[in-house]
Formats: sequence, structure tokens, C-alpha cells
Amino acid sequence: MSVTMICPNLQCGRTVVTDDSARGKVVRCAYCQSLFVVPRDAQPTAEPAQPEPEARSGAKRSRND
Repeated sequence: MSVTMICPNLQCGRTVVTDDSARGKVVRCAYCQSLFVVPRDAQPTAEPAQPEPEARSGAKRSRND
């Protein structure tokens, strides 16, 4: 397998593909030559939870001035 990342150099931002054995090691971006560490446990995260809709009531809130 391979690890696909985006170069952390904000001026580069290109896609970098490394071998799975590079996890936890320092690699160099082939485009901008920046050094960075490939995360050891870069796994896809679960979808973010959808926020629950707020309960709507017929009563208006009063504003204390």
C-alpha cells in the first residue's frame, strides 16, 4: 500500500505519495524539497457527526435589557 498526503508546505500543497514503509519517518517532498514526517497511523476518520437540530418552540425568547 501507499500513503497519499498533501505537502504541508503552504507554498507547495502538492500531493505526495510515499510507500507504506515510510510511516513515522522523515520524507522529502519531490516538488519543493521540504522535509516532513509521515504520520504512523494515518487512517481515514469516520464521518463527522451531524449536529442535532435545535428544538423550535412557538414561544419567543425575551431579551433582558
